[in-house]
Amino acid sequence: MAGILFIISAPSGSGKSTLVNELRKQVTGVDFSVSWTTRPPRGSEDHGREYYFTNRAEFQRMIAAGDFLEHAEVFGNFYGTARQSLDEARKQGHDLLLDIDVQGAAQVRRAMAEAVSIFVLPPNPKVLRTRLRNRMRAEGQVNEAELYRRLSEASKEIENYRDYSYILINDILDRAVAQLEAIVLAERYYRNSEPIAIRSRRVLEVAAACRQANSQERLKPVLEAFGIGNSPDQQQFNFDEDPDDD
Repeated sequence: MAGILFIISAPSGSGKSTLVNELRKQVTGVDFSVSWTTRPPRGSEDHGREYYFTNRAEFQRMIAAGDFLEHAEVFGNFYGTARQSLDEARKQGHDLLLDIDVQGAAQVRRAMAEAVSIFVLPPNPKVLRTRLRNRMRAEGQVNEAELYRRLSEASKEIENYRDYSYILINDILDRAVAQLEAIVLAERYYRNSEPIAIRSRRVLEVAAACRQANSQERLKPVLEAFGIGNSPDQQQFNFDEDPDDD
């Protein structure tokens, strides 16, 4: 069985890491590519688990050596996916899931047009702000300037949703996990003729509903909340609500 390359992207704080972890608990044969980064570890992060942590000089050496399938600089730090992850997954006949930003995803799509791309959106700016603030609290410090910067960057990233095959709106975790699982199983069915039990063919319908072309009605309120698709003077969304509202 040929492995499928899945790309999943989302603004920081959208919950994609939780979705990926839940997917891997429920679906076998999905490898996760641990990215390399030059940013320092956060909280309880460990080398080789969340990321491979390195310095800029070593990262740049790896770029020069052609070790990365994709790489990008985000918020002043480098992130990259090692080619070795894809090679190892293919040897095992496993699918590979890449958790990468929109810059890296664009690089991978150019190199591998057959990749399946999935974009995860938060339901609105307030929910995203709450998730980001809670993450910062868990890490021991809430930096309001950094929080606002990430919120502002999120609206720019969300504009790239059009480049992705599937759209997930992570408002209810269990539903979003089920949708992600359905996408993986449906792609296996269509690409590798992997059988799906008659009682489980509902997954094909769930996956089809998540295709970008079929997601416009669900997308509309999310895009409007982030001011996307409006004229410049209409692009207003409130990131500055009272923190106690959380």
